[in-house]
Amino acid sequence: MIVEWGLGELPGVLARLGIERPLVITDEVFADVELPGTERRFHGAQPHADLKGVRAALEIAGDSDGLVALGGGSVIDTTKAVSKELDVPIVSVPTTYAGAEWTHWYGNRDSETRTKPAGLDARVEGIVYEVGLTMGLPTEPSGGTALNALTHAAEALYASGRTADTDEHALAGTRKISSALPRVIQDGSDREARLELLQGAAHAGAAMLAGMAAAHGIAQVLGGRYGLPHGTMNAIALPPVLRFNLEDPATAPAIHAFADALGADDPAARVEELSALFGAGRLRDHGVPEEDLPEVAELSAARPATQANPRPVSADDALTILRSVW
Repeated sequence: MIVEWGLGELPGVLARLGIERPLVITDEVFADVELPGTERRFHGAQPHADLKGVRAALEIAGDSDGLVALGGGSVIDTTKAVSKELDVPIVSVPTTYAGAEWTHWYGNRDSETRTKPAGLDARVEGIVYEVGLTMGLPTEPSGGTALNALTHAAEALYASGRTADTDEHALAGTRKISSALPRVIQDGSDREARLELLQGAAHAGAAMLAGMAAAHGIAQVLGGRYGLPHGTMNAIALPPVLRFNLEDPATAPAIHAFADALGADDPAARVEELSALFGAGRLRDHGVPEEDLPEVAELSAARPATQANPRPVSADDALTILRSVW
């Protein structure tokens, strides 16, 4: 992965990857943002990377030999699906803290079936971070995507693919996110805090290569079924999953390390404090019907991320977790 900081580095990254005819994929928010070294543009990416946006991008891709994803997780996942279809590389220019730029896997919401099927093997080969593009991000997506990044860091510490390198990234990311997020929520124009938060998200994204676990599995189902923000669903799901995993002696040391990086004795409570800063709330606050929880639990337990959780999560376990945050 080629990683650079500063939008002026984009043409050089494209050249290093041999991309001569890039297609920029973005959404309406960034439709007018010019990127150096690019001409072709599609600004119809949909929330939750809906398949409608993927199909529309493929229709105009033509002979593009590479893609530039300008946006948050939904835009980047849309671009990943196009990359898989065309077998061309992606350079991501993230505008949130979601971390999708690091992984070859992705999810695209099918609004007709209310599911979020997963895909693999997108050619994510470059990242260009530019803090200026995050300066106007509103409070809720700032907090939600930052908590998504924090969930990446937490789960990387007990994922099956963890290494010394991913542990180092996870702990560095946790420290920066815990420090910077309150300052960003207090003053969204604080460029130094925004930069530290983006650095933390970059570390967390690199850590995510270790794998994901149950909080992500639950968040994926809630997002796919109800069209709810993935980051905010992670913010709600992570604390009870941490408490659940803390009961497993094999996982507890990793969660204690996460707590140390947060600077907290109770890591779940600290995550709840950070989530409260942007009003993450509870599932009922987002319109999730209580009567749906058993079905959501069944679907959550079946997600690959949940099945990768170090402590097995049954449908009954998932239901207990969901009820605790409903």
